[in-house]
Amino acid sequence: MKKTFKIEVDCANCANLVEEAAGKVTGVKDLTISFMTQKMKVEFAEGADPEEVMGEILKVAKKIEPDFEIL
Repeated sequence: MKKTFKIEVDCANCANLVEEAAGKVTGVKDLTISFMTQKMKVEFAEGADPEEVMGEILKVAKKIEPDFEIL
């Protein structure tokens, strides 16, 4: 399953760092972040619980960019 989320991230470098780290979260098949559009596209692995995965993505993102928000 693929989903697009509106996000808030302060800089392009932060977006790249979050994208790299969040892409390694268990349950994520593919993840891309566009700083210009402030959107994150997530493809979940088969059988993954999207709510749990998004919680982990947010934890990882907040460690890198404390102001990161999923709107």
